[in-house]
Amino acid sequence: MKLHKLPKVKKGNIKKVKLLKKDPFGNIILFKRLLIGVLATFTYGRINIVNKLKVEGTENLIGLPEKNVLFISNHQTYYADVIALYHVFCSVKWKFRNTVGIPLYMLIPRANTYYVAAEETMKNSGLIPKIFSYAGAVTVRRSWRAHGKNVQRGADRKAPEKIKKALEQGWVVNFPQGTTSPYAPIRKGTAHIIKEYKPIVVPIVIDGFRRAFDKKGLYFKKRGSTLQVKFKQPLRFTDRDSLEDITAQIGDAIEQFPIKKDEAPVQT
Repeated sequence: MKLHKLPKVKKGNIKKVKLLKKDPFGNIILFKRLLIGVLATFTYGRINIVNKLKVEGTENLIGLPEKNVLFISNHQTYYADVIALYHVFCSVKWKFRNTVGIPLYMLIPRANTYYVAAEETMKNSGLIPKIFSYAGAVTVRRSWRAHGKNVQRGADRKAPEKIKKALEQGWVVNFPQGTTSPYAPIRKGTAHIIKEYKPIVVPIVIDGFRRAFDKKGLYFKKRGSTLQVKFKQPLRFTDRDSLEDITAQIGDAIEQFPIKKDEAPVQT
């Protein structure tokens, strides 16, 4: 019987198995998951023991795809808002509804969640922001604000591509006002992202964080506060919607249009 020689396998044809997978920004997913779990452990008491987190509308998260989902929200502190949202997203992954009551979700937290943050806040403000950044920050350079001052400079051309990479991997939280100031104008950058990449857009309205924490969201201002997070039904956009139309819908959805005097409720 004649034996056939096995073909030689070239080294280049052998696929290397990556033991430590990375996200699009070079962060090791395993380490990122561990980091989120540790941060969740240390911050749980701040949002649901010292204060009380009230969650509504998580039924609007059920059935969402794992990728290309954009959450738009008003913004009240640098970090506490995002921390609370991470808690909710992880609890929803564990099938909890409108609660973060039992923190079992800390064991295997959701790792494919990202949030858009100012580059200077995350990279030039010490160790803690850098740790938070590893947990999922998509850093962008603001064209209108830098180092606590108003500026005028060119838009960050890398920002859309960064957000696109994050959307291709999971859920992205964006604060379309780009600031923690209430009723600040909605920036058109978010409308560009929606029109270009067509993600599912879920509005969020938060409240109570400004009363409970300092501007950064690291220190208490008032304990015993009620923190509110409300998820609304996804918005629907068409190709006919202009950037102005989308921007207006965003402002309305996250309730960031100031009440006019003639619309204010009558005091009785």
